[in-house]
Amino acid sequence: MKTLAIIGSQWGDEGKGKITDLLAAKCDLVVRYQGGNNAGHTIIVEGKKTVLHLIPSGILHPHCMSLVGHGVVFDPRAFSQELKTVTDAGAKITPENLRLSRGASVITTYHRILDGVREAQGPIKIGTTGKGIGPAYVDKVARRGLKLGDLTNLDVIKAKLKTSLQEKESLFKNLYQAEYPSVDQEANELFEFGKKLAPFLDDTFALIDKALMAGKKVMYEGAQGVLLDIDWGSYPFVTSSSTSAGGIYTGAGCPGSSVEEVLGITKAYTTRVGEGPFPTELFEHIGEDIQTKGGEFGATTGRKRRCGWLDLPLLKYSVKASNLTSIALTKVDVLANMGKLKVCVAYEIDGKQYDMASPGLDLSKVKPVYEEVSGFEDDFTGDTLSSSLKSYIEKIEKHVGIPVGILAFGPERHQIKFIKDYF
Repeated sequence: MKTLAIIGSQWGDEGKGKITDLLAAKCDLVVRYQGGNNAGHTIIVEGKKTVLHLIPSGILHPHCMSLVGHGVVFDPRAFSQELKTVTDAGAKITPENLRLSRGASVITTYHRILDGVREAQGPIKIGTTGKGIGPAYVDKVARRGLKLGDLTNLDVIKAKLKTSLQEKESLFKNLYQAEYPSVDQEANELFEFGKKLAPFLDDTFALIDKALMAGKKVMYEGAQGVLLDIDWGSYPFVTSSSTSAGGIYTGAGCPGSSVEEVLGITKAYTTRVGEGPFPTELFEHIGEDIQTKGGEFGATTGRKRRCGWLDLPLLKYSVKASNLTSIALTKVDVLANMGKLKVCVAYEIDGKQYDMASPGLDLSKVKPVYEEVSGFEDDFTGDTLSSSLKSYIEKIEKHVGIPVGILAFGPERHQIKFIKDYF
């Protein structure tokens, strides 16, 4: 195997960071292809926690080259802070092991302001992180955005900012009464960041092409999850990028080939941050127990995650929507010693049952159909799994049609069990 993708199969926060970190040890390139610093991958090595937002998880392995593809929206300020934090933690980051696509779109101060006031004052609460992700993608699609390559030319920055600000200025002044920096202020600051970023800028598509031609091992790292995909997710409560495997081809590229293995990172239960329908959400004490035991707080925002039983119709949909080939089942330890468990195996709408979600089903109107399953008391100290846990895994595999290839029962590297070989 030469290419592998790591995709969140639920609403994000599935524990992609630790899986990416482990598999990156076997890779030559790790490529981030979508999203921005609204994502947070937490990696714990020997008790030391590192949270990455923009920098790919491969950065903790000296032999590995990390790439940020052109499908990412990039905040130079956030990157600068993250670079310092990760470097202070002991990681070595240079242009030798980190490259940024010249074509990645830039998140400006205007985008962050607009994101914040829309969420605070707008009629619909999406649950955005307020990082400017959505407005940056809007400018990208409207063909008036800045690219990282533009930040090395002050005149280009000013010209593009003037175009971008034309409509936003009216919104800031007349609708939201928000303060904002002048074009000159913003341009000068971005230009200074551009000087620092210049050594990292590259043609990442060409780097991936050369790597694949040379038989190198390439891993694509996704942020968020399939159910937050702008096209395939629970719209409008989604992010603004293609979080499914399709985003790889538009946001980074897999020249002359296709991704051989698409690994769907899946929690043993279901969580969601922010607004939007959540069929299996638990409101009684057991939901709070899972939240507390699982440490369900966002790595980027610190917000509490809503918790619920494992939703197999949604997972089956993610498998098909993103062509997942195997599953990494994470946080299995959280469900241990909790007694009887439930699993959602179907939805009921108007007396009819569906074993798979789809964009045509309104999740706010479905009634989850549950099956009760035996709990398990595994302590994960040995290699043997209990019959109850095996049964839980088999139920998942049978419903979604692909195997569980990895089990994760804690945050450390040694708390991950490989059932299938990757690379």
